[in-house]
Amino acid sequence: MSEFKDETFLKYVVTAIVSNPDAIQITRKVDEMGVLLTLKVAQEDVSKVIGRDGQIAKAIRLLLKSVGYTDKVRATLKIDAPQLGGRRDDSRRDEGRKDEKSE
Repeated sequence: MSEFKDETFLKYVVTAIVSNPDAIQITRKVDEMGVLLTLKVAQEDVSKVIGRDGQIAKAIRLLLKSVGYTDKVRATLKIDAPQLGGRRDDSRRDEGRKDEKSE
């Protein structure tokens, strides 16, 4: 277990959310802006940690800030997420629309 409350709290919360808790990696960096906690999870768990429209990530950040305030530390969370696919290819749908417009 870590000696820092913010890191321990983050690990506790994320472990309850993800399917693969062994893949959780938390890096803690302290600078003049406060504490930056960087979270890495397995690729299949990234969407679980971020949530729909980022709601779960926002909630974790809010709770993490309140834990940081008890220690008079500004705690910030960064989630390292690999690029998951990118944009969907809609070129075929667009071609169909062009044909309809030209007629």
